Amino acid sequence: MTSRPVSFFDRPTKTVARALLGDVLVHALPTGPRLMGRIVETEAYTEDDPASHAAHLQKDPETGVIAGRGRGRDLFAPPGAAYVYLIYGRHWLLNVVTEPEGTAGAVLIRAVEPVAGRSAMRTRRDRSRDVDLTNGPGKLTEAFGIDDTQHGTSLTDAPLYLAEGAAVDAAQVAQSSRIGISNGVERPWRWYVAGNPYVSRATPSDQR
Repeated sequence: MTSRPVSFFDRPTKTVARALLGDVLVHALPTGPRLMGRIVETEAYTEDDPASHAAHLQKDPETGVIAGRGRGRDLFAPPGAAYVYLIYGRHWLLNVVTEPEGTAGAVLIRAVEPVAGRSAMRTRRDRSRDVDLTNGPGKLTEAFGIDDTQHGTSLTDAPLYLAEGAAVDAAQVAQSSRIGISNGVERPWRWYVAGNPYVSRATPSDQR
């Protein structure tokens, strides 16, 4: 499959979040089958977003120097980089950095529909039903063998990359508030394929 080039991610974060629906997450492991999943749910996080890991950081408008500590500094990395972080002490989440280098932005891959490697995903997840394999951001990283060792790597090249897939028609796309946040809940920056069983079942934050 043709991997997405850096230029695909070097665009406004919300544009990339929508465009990634229908694309394919691929992990070509050194042993075992190639794991592939069609992206059916994404979320956008931008530099001025109170829900972003970069929200507490400050950037000098003249020099571009970023003040502050934490992994959020990596959101200013070149577009196409993987941004992987841990939540609840157990779940890794996969994001792809967007926007030009020096501007913070990322798209969270929230859910995928398995395309290849289901048997290996079942083993990793210890689940028998396909629908339970990848219908959430922590589930899909476990199924795909993704952790912090991929943090900072390029998602434009093997072994872990995002590939061009079949575009999703606008009539099939729905939006909502993002999930699991307490700030920025009024922003409808979650995109998903309506009716797809692999979309996560969690409640949007503005409805909680």
